Amino acid sequence: MKEHIKIYTGTSIQVTRLASLLEEQKIPFIIKNPIESGRLSGFGTSGESVELFVLNSAVDKAQKVLEGF
Repeated sequence: MKEHIKIYTGTSIQVTRLASLLEEQKIPFIIKNPIESGRLSGFGTSGESVELFVLNSAVDKAQKVLEGF
């Protein structure tokens, strides 16, 4: 099983921008957005808690992108 590590938590806009930078470097990622999931299922949530995960093997490369962000 592939393990993912959370590298960033922020607003949807921030996570989307960081995800595009990771995509440019061909670093696979997963975005976990409980706000959007709650909205789609009819539940309200508060806060700005969108999370960005990368594979354990790509953490070092992703950290360099995160530092530049």
